[in-house]
Amino acid sequence: MSTTNAATVAYADIDRATSQNKQSKQAQDVSSLFSDDNPEAIDKKLSAAGIEYIKVGVFDIDGILRGKYIKRDKFISALGGGFAFCDVVLGWDSNDQLYDKSEFTGWHTAYPDANARLLPETARVLPYEENSIMVLAEFTDKAEAICPRGLLRRVLKKADDMGFKAQAACEFEFFLFEENPHSVREKNYKDLKNMTPGFYGYSVLRNSVHSDFYHELLEMCQDMRFPIEGLHTETGPGVLEAAILYDEALEAADQAALFKTFTKVMAQRKGLMATFMAKWSNDWPGQSGHMHISFQDKNSGKAVFFDKDKPDNMSDKMRWFIGGQQKLMPELLSMVACTVNSYSRLVPGFWAPTAATWGVENRTCALRAIGGSAKSQRVEYRIGAADINPYIALSAAIGSGLWGIENKIEPTAPIKGNAYEQDAPEGLDFPATLFEAAGRLRKSQAAEELFGKDFVTHYAQSREWEEREFRKAITDWELQRYFEII
Repeated sequence: MSTTNAATVAYADIDRATSQNKQSKQAQDVSSLFSDDNPEAIDKKLSAAGIEYIKVGVFDIDGILRGKYIKRDKFISALGGGFAFCDVVLGWDSNDQLYDKSEFTGWHTAYPDANARLLPETARVLPYEENSIMVLAEFTDKAEAICPRGLLRRVLKKADDMGFKAQAACEFEFFLFEENPHSVREKNYKDLKNMTPGFYGYSVLRNSVHSDFYHELLEMCQDMRFPIEGLHTETGPGVLEAAILYDEALEAADQAALFKTFTKVMAQRKGLMATFMAKWSNDWPGQSGHMHISFQDKNSGKAVFFDKDKPDNMSDKMRWFIGGQQKLMPELLSMVACTVNSYSRLVPGFWAPTAATWGVENRTCALRAIGGSAKSQRVEYRIGAADINPYIALSAAIGSGLWGIENKIEPTAPIKGNAYEQDAPEGLDFPATLFEAAGRLRKSQAAEELFGKDFVTHYAQSREWEEREFRKAITDWELQRYFEII
């Protein structure tokens, strides 16, 4: 077979007129590149596909994808022996500013390379880049203790040891603007032009007028193996909500993190900007990042959370799972509400919980028990915003639930009616700031048992740094309030 013909087999040329069929073929072809464990065979397949450089990436503490292009021969070598990635990506914030009190890395360690392993099972086509693929990596050895993906993998190992297979799905709200990275800075993030005006939740008018954008997003997500189950306008100017199809929990986290990254890529290439901030404006509700979680028995495949003989079809394990999530939510909050901005969303009356409450089919609670059939029985962890790091947030949501099952933690009585108008049970109020939440995490014995002391220490340090950086800022509110009159 000629190189040209082999490349055609490995990579379908995307024709938008028949895009869905071809995208499906393309995804299959990417998987086939790594169907052989032999590095030499993989090299031949990559060469035949015309792939000279591979984009590799790791997700940092804030859920930002950090990566680079590497040449094919180096990639093949790294498949077997791993590769080095500067550990600064675990020691700086979203603005590339170095944490000042990190024990793991810093000037005192001189920011050495950390070992990482490539994950060929994560290979995906790259949109807009011809004959290009991306492969995720995760840190190993010492850095594995604080690697977000490694953290979730350890939590899921605990689930496996307990006889469970975890499935999850994430859904995100995000705003779209007719802006670019330069214009938002020139405008100082004010008076931004939304993609569409008005409220228009679930609008067929809006998604029909802008169908090109919707279809391109749906097709890209399908092509990159994070298919969208539902996509619609939310209430607000230019705000959309996307629900990613459920999958095994680690794959679900990969999908969620990649969805956020490449939605922003696609938007910017089309002259738009997407934001996943928890709350970008006081004029509008915050943007959620809810997580849906269910368990299967790893041997029988039966739904762990379903029991037709129990109220609301909730099994004992589901009830204890909710109990653990509820009990630990205040002390693990910084793992889910992970930015200073997250706490601007957690105020009464804005469709965001303010305490660790739960209820059956109650969207005013932090935890929503969803009943029905064995297939649909699940827990919706509703405290998260769109700014979550999916690996760390899912680790908190699943890990706390496992702790609840282990210790048979009974939840409080379920909330009926509007949780916002009811007093929270004692001890279940949330910390008011990121700094306070990080302090609660530091002191959490359960967190240390679930996630390891190294992770808890490093993550708490990173969140305290984030709050200290915020304290340096002089806000518009302060200027308007104090500049003249004080």
